[in-house]
Amino acid sequence: MPVPFTAEDTARLWDTFDQVVTDGATPGGVLAYGTTQAAPQFLCVGQVAPECGAAEPDRDTLYDIASLTKVVATWPLIGQALDAGLLDLDAPIRDILPPMNSQTPSGEASVRELIAHTSGLRASTRLDHYRGTQLPLHELLCREPLEDAPGQHRYINRGYILLGLALAHINDRPLDQLGTDLWRTLGMDATVYGPVTRTHQVAPTEQRIAGAPRIWGAAHDDNAALLGGIAGHAGVFSTAADLAMYAQQLLAAPGDGDQHGLGEWLQASLVPQAPIEPGLDRGLSWILAAGGRVAYHHGFTGTSLYLAPDTGRYLVICTNAVYYGTARTKIAPLRALALKTISAT
Repeated sequence: MPVPFTAEDTARLWDTFDQVVTDGATPGGVLAYGTTQAAPQFLCVGQVAPECGAAEPDRDTLYDIASLTKVVATWPLIGQALDAGLLDLDAPIRDILPPMNSQTPSGEASVRELIAHTSGLRASTRLDHYRGTQLPLHELLCREPLEDAPGQHRYINRGYILLGLALAHINDRPLDQLGTDLWRTLGMDATVYGPVTRTHQVAPTEQRIAGAPRIWGAAHDDNAALLGGIAGHAGVFSTAADLAMYAQQLLAAPGDGDQHGLGEWLQASLVPQAPIEPGLDRGLSWILAAGGRVAYHHGFTGTSLYLAPDTGRYLVICTNAVYYGTARTKIAPLRALALKTISAT
């Protein structure tokens, strides 16, 4: 049976969320929480952003979810491709990309290694360095030498860029269309790859240059922006309501017949692939905590998604904490409390 959140849980989350907003960690945000057997609850704090006037964030405010793209787009699409027999987890990524005419040291990394951040690929990714070249992006990335021996954990975005390109190739459809079809099937009607129209329901992110317009409705991640906002590692916009629905369906899938094949994929992804630090392991995409009982992922902009399959609990954090640049680190107390709360049995 799912374990509901207590009144004490809610009070602590509210107090901490309110405090980080007061401390200037973020203009505001939305926290969604619940279980598989109840409607989600929402805590809304602060404002969307000063540009949006008095508009308060709510369950339908659209946030750039940054690296949550990895677990909301790329990871489930890989699960579906596995189910359809379109790829093999242990095959080299070069085998599911368009043919290449050169040596591909990074192309030898397996799909599993890329998902688990154990590929040894270069961690630094600057797609602007490839401007003016004649070769396609996937070949440019695969031609590069490995930076480390495969097997050790190191968070690497370029692996997910390759996975996004591979998904588009094996499905013969653009990544944003694949994502949209998946999300609509799951009832996530607001989730979309950007860019999106600037409105008071869309949270702005960072002002990179003094006096220049703030990033608003476009991907905050530079590499995703260079790919038109559509990439395997970043670029998706979503709401607390949609992410709560996604979490509920992932957790409920085993008991609901797993019609989308994601419940089985989630269970397979909770097997540790490599240690990150004491108490934390990397599964397939997800970070595993509490002895593997909790899976979670963060987004650079200030978003987080936590799942606890054993208790049927989930927790979603949507903020635009990157609005204040380096102050984004001030949301750490909220994330720490969210992990502690979701890990309780």
